[in-house]
Amino acid sequence: MSAFGWASIARLGLVQMALGAIVVLTTSTLNRVMVVELALPALLPGVLVALHYAVQVARPRMGFGSDVGGRRTPWIVGGMVVLACGGVLAALATVWMGTHPAAGMALALLAFAMVGLGVSAAGTSLLVLLAKRVPEGRRAGAATLVWMMMIAGFALTAGLAGHWLDPYTPTRLLMVSTGVSLLALLLAFVALRGLEGPVSGAATLHRDNARKPQFREALAQVWNEPVARRFTIFVFVSMLAYSAQDLILEPFAGTVFGYTPGESTQLPGVQHGGVLGGMLLVALAGAIGARFRHHAVLRHIGSLRGWTIGGCLASALALLALTFAGLQGEGWHLKTTVFALGVANGAFSIGAIGSMMRLAAEGRQAREGVRMGLWGAAQAVAFGLGGLVGTGASDLARWLIASPGVAYAMVFAFQALAFVLSAWLAWRLAAPAPRAPSVTAFHHAGESFAPGSSPRPQS
Repeated sequence: MSAFGWASIARLGLVQMALGAIVVLTTSTLNRVMVVELALPALLPGVLVALHYAVQVARPRMGFGSDVGGRRTPWIVGGMVVLACGGVLAALATVWMGTHPAAGMALALLAFAMVGLGVSAAGTSLLVLLAKRVPEGRRAGAATLVWMMMIAGFALTAGLAGHWLDPYTPTRLLMVSTGVSLLALLLAFVALRGLEGPVSGAATLHRDNARKPQFREALAQVWNEPVARRFTIFVFVSMLAYSAQDLILEPFAGTVFGYTPGESTQLPGVQHGGVLGGMLLVALAGAIGARFRHHAVLRHIGSLRGWTIGGCLASALALLALTFAGLQGEGWHLKTTVFALGVANGAFSIGAIGSMMRLAAEGRQAREGVRMGLWGAAQAVAFGLGGLVGTGASDLARWLIASPGVAYAMVFAFQALAFVLSAWLAWRLAAPAPRAPSVTAFHHAGESFAPGSSPRPQS
């Protein structure tokens, strides 16, 4: 199999953009309609979004299916179809809630479950394809490009959908959601056409002759790999720390700093600007490290493991600054601190994604999908719990402590400790030493590692 160039990476970025377009419309726009236009309890969209995360525990099974088949494209296409259908059904369910609430809620449960399953199938296999076909020197840049395109999909869809939805009517909502889903599906189909190419003959022959393991056996094999298991724990802890402040940052700004709703709404934009800056910083460092890989000092600038550890520690420091902000209150440069947190989060994210791409191809052959699925499931569960942990901890702290600033400071301090723990877990993820190529390793080369990398024992 040939290595992916930047054009091929950008095509996968278009698929990620299409995926993000459907997800943001389903998990953000529809939720607002339920609460504001339909005056339904805010708990309802909260449960639906939690459900879309919960069903993503199926990611390892999806990855196993693509491992057995050897091709990732059918799983990406199938996942996008399920995701698009789920997006349309979610809009239909929201419209239905206006006249038949119980029936609409029942349909919404099915729709959001389909959204989660579609994301699981498409997202897992897309990451595996990136991991297998992107050379080591391009991984930081590839991760940055793909995730920036996904963010662009979020922003573009939110902006256009917001324009088309005014003035709101149920029919307009259904038309916009259906149009976005169909356009996203078409974009994914066009971007994937001919991208993966045929599976190598050696790989096909090996799969046909080898005994196909059961999913439980394959999952146990991956979990018994020390690096894969440690990386799973790292992903869960770091993503829990990463997501826990999402739902409390704006209330914190309003309660402690007296921000108006308009001012506090701008804070996520400031943070996302920092995230983008952090991603670009790591991508640039990766390009420098690849360009000067024979230089004793410069080659280490692009170390994904180093950026992962450094990003976690920098995130901890930024959260510690937010802790002091809660204790001091007005007068603290809150926007500067939030921007710094975004930069640290962006650097950590790209470092972790790049490391994930490298580690997925290490270990037992033909288990890349199971590994990536296991890590994706850990991330989804952490994101689902993150909002609950952050808001629950802040409510508990405010109940126990009279001062809101001190209460929020305790929550931010807890997150900082979680990021320090994440940095320690990332530090323990020392990659196995490369071994000499063998006939067996080359026989499985089409299934085990991206061109240009070394065959390794096993995330």
